[in-house]
Amino acid sequence: MATSRATARALPAATLVLALVLSGCGARTDASGGSASSAAASCVDVSGDSVKIGLLNSLSGTMAISEQTVHDSLRLAVAEINADGGVLGKQLEVVAEDGASEPTTFAEKAEKLITDDCTAAVFGGWTSASRKAMLPVFENNDALLFYPVQYEGLESSPNIFYTGATTNQQIVPALDYLKEQGATSIFLVGSDYVFPRTANKIINAYAEANGIEVLGEEYAPLGHTDFSTIVNKVKAAGADAVFNTLNGDSNVAFFKEYKNAGLGPDAMPVVSVSIAEEEVGGIGIENVEGQLTAWNYYQTIDSPENTTFVEAFKAEYGDDRVTSDPMEAAYASVYLWKGMVEKAKSFAVGDIQEAAGGVTFDAPEGTVTVDGENHHIAKTALIGKIGPDGLIHTEWSSGEPIEPDPFLTGYDWAEGLS
Repeated sequence: MATSRATARALPAATLVLALVLSGCGARTDASGGSASSAAASCVDVSGDSVKIGLLNSLSGTMAISEQTVHDSLRLAVAEINADGGVLGKQLEVVAEDGASEPTTFAEKAEKLITDDCTAAVFGGWTSASRKAMLPVFENNDALLFYPVQYEGLESSPNIFYTGATTNQQIVPALDYLKEQGATSIFLVGSDYVFPRTANKIINAYAEANGIEVLGEEYAPLGHTDFSTIVNKVKAAGADAVFNTLNGDSNVAFFKEYKNAGLGPDAMPVVSVSIAEEEVGGIGIENVEGQLTAWNYYQTIDSPENTTFVEAFKAEYGDDRVTSDPMEAAYASVYLWKGMVEKAKSFAVGDIQEAAGGVTFDAPEGTVTVDGENHHIAKTALIGKIGPDGLIHTEWSSGEPIEPDPFLTGYDWAEGLS
């Protein structure tokens, strides 16, 4: 996955990014550093009373509906940490950039945050296309990205910490749930980019091994708003359930058309892996009430840590705001980085990588622990149902954190996928 520094400098940035995005998924990057290029010289300045960190989220474009809340939760974590004395006695100074829902922009802004702004770590990204565009930038500069969103797995990098779910912590539990509910056929609908296509490759493998028939597989460009043809195909197929990997504001158009076609959660439920509380409001509760989601956190989790988190978020941003899985994972990521830095007693990337394994945080979702080998997080899987209050309520839980298995090595049916 990594590109040598010499090659990276020789290729125009846009060409390099496009090549990485189009290369798809599944390139195994050794978390011990096996395929990463030689360490770049760091310009991070820790001599003063503060240290810079970067926030890189889509504040414009089709993904802004989802990423604005992640940006807000990152700022909340920073404010709390600064109020509590900072990290190793240093205040965190935020440098924020807009990824504008474009992978090439994410790569360019990441380069700026690392080399011009000299940030000690960067927090952000949403789509897998944005992450894959940024991955060589962080590896070539030996910098750290904390990525907060569930994704398709089949990846591990020494320079990325994945604080959202990997496949065996979200997609596989969702499929297990559908199977337990008696589903013998599904229809796949997704956005046309890395995450949905790779996720659906995994879903097809699971389905074949578990006696589930895939009756259709349809994709729409990010930002697509006309779902009449796709929904008609879904309706005609008559599957037991729909597995939805659409991202961003395309979900608004899809669920409106789904309801207009007379489809609903009773006859043909939709399980979504990219719709959280924030998106429910934008879609309209009347269009998604009763539909299912698969995540690792909901605002309705009953715990002291979550109560404190929800109250703090609403106090900062307004009582009408909701919390959600990606923004909770982003919030936790700042605290996990803090824990790594304090364990290492250093802001240096190599020291943090060495110290990362076993670092924990009592997050709103429950205690999360960093796997030092693959840089993912142990997380509890949840299936939820969207209620009339616009919140998501847990229908099923794994009961305890699931250890991350990004390459699905523990599943015979997944052999050969990576």
